Amino acid sequence: MTENLQEPQTFFGKFLRAIFGSPKQLKDPHLFHKMALIPILAWVGLGADGLSSSAYGPEEAFKALGQHTYLALLLALATALTVLIISYAYSRIIEHFPHGGGGYIVASHILGEKAGVVSGSALLVDYVMTITISIASCVDALFSYMPQHLHHYKVPVACALTVLLIMLNIRGVKESISILAPIFMVFIATHLILLLYGVLSHTDKIVPVMNSVGAGLQHDISSIGTIGILLLFLRAYSLGGGTYTGIEAVSNGLQIMREPRVQTGKRTMVYMATSLAFTAGVLLLCYLLVAVKPVEGKTLNAVLADNLFATWPMGNWLAFITIFSEGALLLVAAQAGFVDGPRVMANMAVDSWFPHRFAALSVRLTMRNGILLMGIAAIALLFYTGGSVSALVVMYSINVFITFSLSQLGMAKFFIQRRKEDPLWLRHLAVHLVGLVLCVTILIITTFEKFTEGGWMTLLITSVVIVLCYLIKGHYQRVRRGMRDLDETLLDVPLSAHGEPPPIDRNAPTAIQLVSGYSGFGVHTLFSIMTTFPKTYRNVIFVSVAMIDSGSFKGAEEIEALEASVKSSLEKYVAMAHKLGLAAEYRTKLATDVVESAVELCKQTAEEFPRSTVFTGQITFRLEKFYHRLLHNETAFAIQRRLQWDGLTTVIMPIRVRT
Repeated sequence: MTENLQEPQTFFGKFLRAIFGSPKQLKDPHLFHKMALIPILAWVGLGADGLSSSAYGPEEAFKALGQHTYLALLLALATALTVLIISYAYSRIIEHFPHGGGGYIVASHILGEKAGVVSGSALLVDYVMTITISIASCVDALFSYMPQHLHHYKVPVACALTVLLIMLNIRGVKESISILAPIFMVFIATHLILLLYGVLSHTDKIVPVMNSVGAGLQHDISSIGTIGILLLFLRAYSLGGGTYTGIEAVSNGLQIMREPRVQTGKRTMVYMATSLAFTAGVLLLCYLLVAVKPVEGKTLNAVLADNLFATWPMGNWLAFITIFSEGALLLVAAQAGFVDGPRVMANMAVDSWFPHRFAALSVRLTMRNGILLMGIAAIALLFYTGGSVSALVVMYSINVFITFSLSQLGMAKFFIQRRKEDPLWLRHLAVHLVGLVLCVTILIITTFEKFTEGGWMTLLITSVVIVLCYLIKGHYQRVRRGMRDLDETLLDVPLSAHGEPPPIDRNAPTAIQLVSGYSGFGVHTLFSIMTTFPKTYRNVIFVSVAMIDSGSFKGAEEIEALEASVKSSLEKYVAMAHKLGLAAEYRTKLATDVVESAVELCKQTAEEFPRSTVFTGQITFRLEKFYHRLLHNETAFAIQRRLQWDGLTTVIMPIRVRT
């Protein structure tokens, strides 16, 4: 029996289904095809993160130039070139790491688990920042056309939008992206008009602007020197590092791409890189051509739109729609944090750096726990910063470039190791080395410049996350050693067969034992039942849920392999029970929720065997600590409560593990 559970048709159940959507049918042969994203939708859901950074990255860079605005022309070229270099480097990551995970997987597999946990922790904090800064920038853009006395409502509005995105993402990634896609298309259309008109209507100023570069350089060389100009340019270039954030989102989210994933991912990367390089570069050029000056309470893009559309019929409305679409796109960009953040968290949970529950999927096949954690953290950060985009950009850029730097270093090492196999290794290596130099330069300058303005907080938060990861990993390793002792002791217990196994007697006393994989834990539970209740039970029915988590939810083949693995484990338990002289069978179900599915299976089995008792094991520690409930699920107790409420006797057998 493998069908998914239906939610109760109570008023509350119907209300939840209306908000969060219906559960997914796991046996639907077209499930993965329906949930996967084509390049255009992937560009909307993941590429919007990179494209939306043009709303704040170029502005921060332009402001950092101060009076030396002539450098904006060189800055536009450098920005577009950097986007293309980093995007090309991440296309190689997509090609060689097609199962997703991006910087975390690259660092873990090539540079080692220590680099991996640093990259993963930086990515997690980065994605919280992605959500926070995208929503804060969205609100800034929307409030650019509202009276100043209403601006104190920015943070509450930002929090409300965060809650809205949490609800949309719990429904499902494709559903949320499909709802937000029209916003993305309006942004593309309005900004294409804005940028093309901005350049074409000022073609007479292009030659004077180019001449001003030479004149400005001559003036500044005589006043601040060549090194001073270089430092000024590098500072502006680095503080505009927010422009490049989001480029890694596609490589992190390959799991949700439609097959063939590599081609879909690379095509999505081309869409994102081209649109971002064009938008960011031309925006900087337009700032220079139009001679945009900051206006209190407005973004530079809002000032630019007002100037360009001032003489148009209904120009005020067109400017408003352009900036409104920019703000709305920033809301779409927050999707990347909700899509990729929980996936990075799930990858780290599979590797035991995070509590294992963060690898679990909901009945809608979304990583609900990760989505909730990302959303709550973003709301906390909004309150901490007061929704200040300037503060958030600094905090944001630092972590992005930690991950970028580790990814480029890892890929450089990767191609050096493959130099005998890949004839193009030198070309790829050169790109990654250039990317590494650019990323490290931006990281160092941004950290140095903005350390006291909020950069220290990012480094502190990331360091705390890394320390927590090591504490969690250490605990799981100690528990694993204890479980390994059980395996070594019990899995090889010599048992001789008792002749033909006895037939199942449905009216005889029956033990329903909940098990996971074939392990010393399950064998210990079986032996405990026999020694605690000697000669009481004639039948034993092994019940196991083939639980789909983020590690197994990668395609139909992985689901089939999971089912086969669970059935193989159950057959081993049945064989052992037969050797012990017990009649035995097994029951299993494919699901995402262990408690719901286990309760359903146990109730169905109890109807077949009226004189049955449910048994399950639970790890116990000598001293119960506050974090044990977070790191180890309370599945056994949750199942016991549900079954006892339904009148089924349920016994939890303690399994002592030394840690």
